[in-house]
Amino acid sequence: MVDLSQYVPILLFLFVAVGLSSLFVFLPMGVARLTGAHKPDVEKLSEYECGFPAFEDSRGQFDVRFYLVAILFIIFDLEAAFLFPWAVSLEEIGWTGWFTMMIFLGELALGLVYAWKKGALDWE
Repeated sequence: MVDLSQYVPILLFLFVAVGLSSLFVFLPMGVARLTGAHKPDVEKLSEYECGFPAFEDSRGQFDVRFYLVAILFIIFDLEAAFLFPWAVSLEEIGWTGWFTMMIFLGELALGLVYAWKKGALDWE
């Protein structure tokens, strides 16, 4: 017979996590229902941040180039995140680490040239 008593703490943790997350989700919904916050009227639906109605639908689609620029930003931001620890530990990792980072930077430079040539950085 297999002893399953070692899984009791995990199950207890799981039940507590599901209970708390359910409480955090459903308690505000219940309080809103009881206090009347769910009943929309003209005043509740009015614009309160900018003071005037929106010019167009807020669910409009973005241009694909916006996402391309965002992805490129994330890639080069991560490059900066890799460069700092590399620079701090360069004395310890030696020439092997230096050449490895130069290969990494070369690949990123090739990617940037490719994106530039494809027009991913051009904005009209």
